[in-house]
Amino acid sequence: MPMRITSRKTTIAFFITLGVCIAVAATVLSTSWIILNWREIVPLILGVIFFGFIIAGVILNTIFLVREIRRNEQQDSFLNAVTHELKTPITSIRLYLETLQKRNVDEEQRREFYQVMLDDTQRLMGTVEGVLRAARVVQKNALLSRTQIAIGPLVQDAIDLARSRHHFPVEALDWARDGRPAQQLTVMGDREELFTALSNVLDNAVKYSPKEPCIRVAAVTPDLEHVEIRVQDNGVGIPRGELKRVFKRFYRVLTPGGSQVKGSGLGLFIVRAIARRHNGNAYAESDGSGHGTTITIQLPRNSQ
Repeated sequence: MPMRITSRKTTIAFFITLGVCIAVAATVLSTSWIILNWREIVPLILGVIFFGFIIAGVILNTIFLVREIRRNEQQDSFLNAVTHELKTPITSIRLYLETLQKRNVDEEQRREFYQVMLDDTQRLMGTVEGVLRAARVVQKNALLSRTQIAIGPLVQDAIDLARSRHHFPVEALDWARDGRPAQQLTVMGDREELFTALSNVLDNAVKYSPKEPCIRVAAVTPDLEHVEIRVQDNGVGIPRGELKRVFKRFYRVLTPGGSQVKGSGLGLFIVRAIARRHNGNAYAESDGSGHGTTITIQLPRNSQ
């Protein structure tokens, strides 16, 4: 993997250097043309325009190539992550099944094996559903099943699921109501999609939080037209230069140790895509590495 990263950096550096050299050469030629033809108006103007197009084309082509290289790098990272997310639970399930087949185990251990296999199956389903949903939310012609949704029950259901999934006590994951009771705040949208978005934010907060997480959810009304669901954690935080990049497809934040957390890199991409499908948005706030992160889902308010 380090050799591959070095090779990609070398490739990017090569295309940038090549583009700069060609642009400099075109600039020198253009300058020479101007000097040689400064008394001829028509050739002078045509030459400047021509060389201008050449320089612009070289710059745009270099930008395009660098973006394609980075996109391919992200896709490779995504494939590696998804392969790992699929292979690990499959290997675990197979191991437990082989153990049950070849050995006689007592009833308590058998129940433990069944629970582990169920958890691994749920992990597999989560990975597959994440990939399928990422493909679905970017379809512009996909229809939304819009209904009036109460924010309070939506948030509570997502919190209950996260607590159950990660075996958290109430104090580790809780939420506060600010101002108007959350049960009276409503939005128009697809409840399943909004539930998925909020669950993804909570799962992301858990992934990047320490062993003793402190995750707080708040439903607020910053103005008369919007409702915001904010999820604040005490995790690794995000450098300010990466606050917008975390919502890109396949992107994953590095931990302080330089490693990447398990996952496909689609969670927050799906969150923003769902928010925008509901005419809203999603954004991240953080004071930097080690200072936690706040992810906000902003939605149009449905006044009653």
